[in-house]
Amino acid sequence: MRALNKTLLHNNFPFPPNLKVGADSSGFPERVIQFGEGNFLRAFVDWMIHRLNQEGLFKGRVVVVQPLPQGLVEKLNQQDGLYTLFLYGYREGKAIEHREIITCLSRGLNPYTEWEAVLECATNPEIQFVVSNTTEAGIAYDPADSLDLRPPRSFPGKLTAFLYRRYQHFKGGRDKGVILLPCELIDRNGDNLKRIVLQLAGEWGLSPGFQEWIDQSNLFLNTLVDRVVPGYPRDKAAQLSQELGYQDELMVVGELFHLWVIEGPAWIKEKLPFHRTGLNVVWTDDLTPYRTRKVRILNGIHTATAALSFLAGIDTVREAVEHPLLGRFMQETIFEEILPSLDGDPEVLRDFAEEVLERFHNPYIVHYWQSILLNTTAKYKTRVLPSILDYIDRKRSLPSRLIFSLAALAFLFKDGQVQDRNFLGHRGKGSFTLEDDPEALAFWQAAWQRYQGTAESTKEVANFILRRERIWGQDLTTIAGLTQLLAKHLETIINLGMERALEKVLNCE
Repeated sequence: MRALNKTLLHNNFPFPPNLKVGADSSGFPERVIQFGEGNFLRAFVDWMIHRLNQEGLFKGRVVVVQPLPQGLVEKLNQQDGLYTLFLYGYREGKAIEHREIITCLSRGLNPYTEWEAVLECATNPEIQFVVSNTTEAGIAYDPADSLDLRPPRSFPGKLTAFLYRRYQHFKGGRDKGVILLPCELIDRNGDNLKRIVLQLAGEWGLSPGFQEWIDQSNLFLNTLVDRVVPGYPRDKAAQLSQELGYQDELMVVGELFHLWVIEGPAWIKEKLPFHRTGLNVVWTDDLTPYRTRKVRILNGIHTATAALSFLAGIDTVREAVEHPLLGRFMQETIFEEILPSLDGDPEVLRDFAEEVLERFHNPYIVHYWQSILLNTTAKYKTRVLPSILDYIDRKRSLPSRLIFSLAALAFLFKDGQVQDRNFLGHRGKGSFTLEDDPEALAFWQAAWQRYQGTAESTKEVANFILRRERIWGQDLTTIAGLTQLLAKHLETIINLGMERALEKVLNCE
């Protein structure tokens, strides 16, 4: 079977009638540099830029930079930047499916072997936008980073080096700054990215003029993204390839629903005129309420349920929401513990929560818990911990289900081995591999080294977990009763197994 590439686009290949084939964008200049080549950006931002191109509203391509040494840019280049996007959902009670070949990517670069090529992009006056999605752990300060490294270790370090090359090449031209649209799910992602870039610029001894140019000539926008993207449809890939008539190793599946909230000046709308294409992009002067609602409810219940579902042998979100125990856990956790922790119109919050659960039932979206568990420690801090803390502050009691979710997350790492960024564990259905930050993996290992098979040692594990300020941003052992409840949940899981322990929690035994 032939592989997807531009040869197919130009040689009258018999594409199936239900596949939309995007017009080739090879003649357009590179106008966006994108740090991140994963499923989400390709099914979200790149799809939107592709839509703009197809309607003649942008006329630009995206050059993709791979954040880590291992990634997808080799496959991306083999396919000439092309990939097939499948979008599934419901609208007005009808099932809808869209299939389209996305054509807006120009090429992929691996900075670990092509760093100079990445820096060359900084000298391109056509590039006006920087997009990123390097997970919640990606926008972080690394004190060991250096401009002398090729490339710098962190994403903010790479970005600082990129912007410095641009500043030097254009001699600090005020009109040569860029608009940055980070898509990482952390609070005030643009503000945090700018802060770290300026910190690195100062520590690296870069000129005050450069630091002023960063501050005055570049726009770091805060954004919020929302679309469930399960990614590569591994269970149906062979079937889909037969239907398409070609091989695509980068095909990606997403839900039809999408929302991008961007906090920034209104004039930028005309540079990225998503509103002219019917895309659900909201420009606002304050995205805080949008972000809090989405991260705490949708992402929060994902992260709170992921470990316990996975250990209970349930592999997908839809299976979980339709499971008698897990579905009840998700429902009760959202409506009885997450919503009470939030500000805002209760009716609006309930409507949003009900829509989230309806999206989880989408039979066309196969969203694996194992994918959601990527970098799960940082996700838990960002998505779930704020609900726990706000619930305690408002209710003066502990949210037992959310604390149980922390116990399940801890238990996920109880037995296994760490190899660099990978955790090799075991569950009832067999072995598994999860990727997380090495510091987080070392933290979980150190916690379970305190376990000696006794209830007292379980309390030591719980105490160790909660007091780690480097992980959670504060010492959680100061919260009355929290250590005892976490230890109780851990002991229940250890003694009864995940499903029986969940049953006890739901029945308040």
